[in-house]
Amino acid sequence: MRSFAIRSVPGDPGDGTLVLPVGAGGDLAARAPQDVLAEAAELLRDADDPGRPGAVQVLPRPLRTPARVLLAGVGAGDAAGWRAAGAAITAAARAGEALRVAAHDLHPDGVRAFAEAAWLAGYAFRAPGDADDPAQPYGDDTNPAEILLVGAPEAGLAEARATAAATALARDWVNMPSSVKNPEWLAGRFAAEAAGRPGLTARVLAGDELAGFGGILAVGGGSVSPPRLVELSWSPANATTHVVLVGKGITFDTGGISIKPVAAMTLMRKDMGGAAAVAAATLAAADLRLPVRVTTLLPLAENAVSGAAMRPGDVITHFDGTTSESTNTDAEGRLVLADALGYAAARLDPDVIVDLATLTGANAVALGKRTAALYSQDDELAAALEGAAAAAGEQVWRMPLPEDYVPYLRSDIADRFSAPAQGAGSVVAALYLREFVGDTAQWAHLDMSAPSWADAADGELTKGATGWGVRTLVRWLSAIA
Repeated sequence: MRSFAIRSVPGDPGDGTLVLPVGAGGDLAARAPQDVLAEAAELLRDADDPGRPGAVQVLPRPLRTPARVLLAGVGAGDAAGWRAAGAAITAAARAGEALRVAAHDLHPDGVRAFAEAAWLAGYAFRAPGDADDPAQPYGDDTNPAEILLVGAPEAGLAEARATAAATALARDWVNMPSSVKNPEWLAGRFAAEAAGRPGLTARVLAGDELAGFGGILAVGGGSVSPPRLVELSWSPANATTHVVLVGKGITFDTGGISIKPVAAMTLMRKDMGGAAAVAAATLAAADLRLPVRVTTLLPLAENAVSGAAMRPGDVITHFDGTTSESTNTDAEGRLVLADALGYAAARLDPDVIVDLATLTGANAVALGKRTAALYSQDDELAAALEGAAAAAGEQVWRMPLPEDYVPYLRSDIADRFSAPAQGAGSVVAALYLREFVGDTAQWAHLDMSAPSWADAADGELTKGATGWGVRTLVRWLSAIA
């Protein structure tokens, strides 16, 4: 994240470009000099829906103070409206410009939404350097120098800063080319980030330490880059709830022997978006010192084609001792998740398990590019995640887990098929994962392949990886705490 300061100040410092919020219907309720308000009202008179969240009108005032005024639509003035305004004024700002936003008495939820969106709209991917260190970001730096929220409370800014930084880090990991981002490299990045935070620990399993994790070994067996399993642990002394987060971490997916067409393979560096999101959310939980215990499992593998690759029809023995018949080697993500879920249920004694995965294209067919599919048998957990997603500005839609589809999983030579042929791809994948979580914990699955990537800039989303899920998980963990 190309950083710029966002601060709350009690009074108007008087310098820089003035930003006035515009409510629904063009309402100007901001505190500003009367001459500025009069000119702004005249400009808005001819504007088309000027209060629409994210709309920005520019009022130039040469040789006067302020010399430039931005009129930013905030709609009803709720968190969603201020989120849209934060992204829009970052995009409208000139490079190095100081902005002072008339945000008197803004609610902390609005402060947080505005700041998160402003920081995330200014994101640019940083390419790897010669020694795996970040180099300069792609593109010119057109971000403002700082944004001052005049009259707004400080509350909400610390949460926004931690969440935006974690989301940007998840975007960096997902955007990283797979020529750099093999399982070893990514495991090292996760462990290094954990090491920089007091109380957060990381354990990396490799080689013989992965004995028993048959799904991870099968998926990673065709690659020259061996798989890894990373376990992050945040265990504050005052925690009363133990949450396990699991994220699919396929660093590149060729489809294996069931090879993908070229067009479907091009963006497969994003197939570890679930792992990036849950890892980054865990880092944010540690940064915010949230009093909830979080164990995060990151199964990392590259699904490649070689003589050692798994085949359709192979039978795989998972960590919990059950077996899967691999009917399609391009349905690899559920195999690594199955190991991690089985390990969590058997060894970690969680209260709640939530997994995130760029799992199926069927999700995008059903829900489009901006919405993740949410699966859970627990109404309370589903409602909590839906509420967290709504507060974060990330969209989810709860999908069914019909019991009459369970027979689709039955195999003649194993306990279950990994990818039945009957259709209902996203639903059946969720039913498959449910087989591994046992009955001792609440469980939810988020299929977020489509919203993990943006084809063009849109509000706080920049082109490329979105870091989807980080903001939802941080708000959900905060609510638990």
